[in-house]
Amino acid sequence: MTQAAGQFASRYPIEVRLRNDRTVQLRLMGPGDVNAVLAFARALDPNDLLFLRVNITEPSVVQHWVQNIESGRTITVLALDKAEVVGEATLLHNTTSWTRHLGEIRIQIAPPARRQGLARVLAAEIEAISKSLGLRMLTARMTLDQTSTQAVSRSLGFQREAVLWDYVMTADGKTRNLLVATKRLAQASDA
Repeated sequence: MTQAAGQFASRYPIEVRLRNDRTVQLRLMGPGDVNAVLAFARALDPNDLLFLRVNITEPSVVQHWVQNIESGRTITVLALDKAEVVGEATLLHNTTSWTRHLGEIRIQIAPPARRQGLARVLAAEIEAISKSLGLRMLTARMTLDQTSTQAVSRSLGFQREAVLWDYVMTADGKTRNLLVATKRLAQASDA
């Protein structure tokens, strides 16, 4: 277990109740989750995967993701309904670069688990982890046509920072515009 994962391991697993009275378990992702995460990712609509930097439906990519978790560069909270992954929230950060005060948040929710408050719950987990790591800002990326994702990010306190035109390309060669949003995090010294 990495130092970063060890720092948060005592918090997990936890159970949370969603809007529809459904209960899911939240826990940190680890090496044993590769197949479950692949099954989750492959069940998502391809449009949900467009703004990701990598194709999480590929085994080698998920293995690399686990390596980043083990190295402390990535922290992922999984939401599970029984043994099935129904959501994931990932914090990507680099402690050695000039952007060491930033984290990028990524949230994916399985279609049957949407509109139940799971994205909000996972975002709160990542925000708490980010603050405890001393991060000052979170960034989020989504395509400009993902209006419901934009609405959720606004409700979580993210603001539009930039639109990168024709930045994302679909498998059939069509381009889409990428929106970058940010949320500044209050630090303990700010309170």
